[in-house]
Amino acid sequence: MIDYKSAGVDVTRGYKLVDLIKKGAAATYDENVPSGLGSFGGFYNIPKGYNNPVLVAGTDGVGTKLRYAIVMDKHDTIGTDCVAMCVNDVVCQGAKPLFFLDYVACGKLDPEKMAGVVNGVAKACKEVGCALIGGETAEMPGMYPEDEYDLAGFTVGIVDRDKIVNGSTIKAGDVLVGLASSGVHSNGFSLVRKLLGEDRKELEKYDASLGMTVGEAVLTPTRLYVNSALALTEKFKIEGIAHITGGGFIENIPRIIPKGLGVEVDLNSFPRLPIFNLLAEKSGLPDEKLYNTFNMGIGLVLAVRPEIAEAVKAEAIALGEKAYIIGKVTDNDGVKLLRR
Repeated sequence: MIDYKSAGVDVTRGYKLVDLIKKGAAATYDENVPSGLGSFGGFYNIPKGYNNPVLVAGTDGVGTKLRYAIVMDKHDTIGTDCVAMCVNDVVCQGAKPLFFLDYVACGKLDPEKMAGVVNGVAKACKEVGCALIGGETAEMPGMYPEDEYDLAGFTVGIVDRDKIVNGSTIKAGDVLVGLASSGVHSNGFSLVRKLLGEDRKELEKYDASLGMTVGEAVLTPTRLYVNSALALTEKFKIEGIAHITGGGFIENIPRIIPKGLGVEVDLNSFPRLPIFNLLAEKSGLPDEKLYNTFNMGIGLVLAVRPEIAEAVKAEAIALGEKAYIIGKVTDNDGVKLLRR
């Protein structure tokens, strides 16, 4: 007899995983998650208090940073990366993330390992007030090696139409306020892996310049900016917000700048994190290439009128962020990197 289990899929492992993650997921629920409704889809009530609500959706994964989670056998923070990559995008439009769904595909389901991943997702969702209302775990023997998996997520946020942040009002002279990143976040890891390798023994070595092991540095989870960004948009008129992800400064800041304008960024206005010094040293890349690949120490950029720039910076610091005035909007196209 040839059954599903002999083909490599044991459904009982999935049942065990559900038991291991349901408490963490339930902890993210708020008053808008109805109880007693179906199991094939997640339900969420539209919150009250919005006059002309618009839904904003985002989806993303964590790229090949997963390789380091697998190599280091550390799976409790990669879920934060997945949530952050999605909700940090949505909040750039001024939207509050409402709910989140995750998707995990693996060669062989290890319930304890996957519970670590999904409970990490739940923890991050709870931090930003986003309900984890569903997901999917697919056991796919033959598609993935037994000890490997992939991870992706999807979120929906909400914002009143008249409070949407989209960069359309940005003009020359506006100031760029940068919020510090926690590290490499979840972009550029194909290059990181080429430069630092995947040897666990090497990754577990302490690096004095980093103040931690190399493995700890590369697995530092992506910073969640949602709470700070929403607080800032509530208090100030923010003209545009850019999440510094793949493509670094060169590609992401222009996404919010109206056609015909550009920006100047003062590279001496914020500290370059030690991990980027290590990557710069090993790669030998010039600034333009580095800032077109990595966030280099700034994970979120806000464009504001010059008269409120210092106040926005001060408020961001009060909210727990490391914030810097990093540049300005100009009449010239593109991104100009300066060292003053």
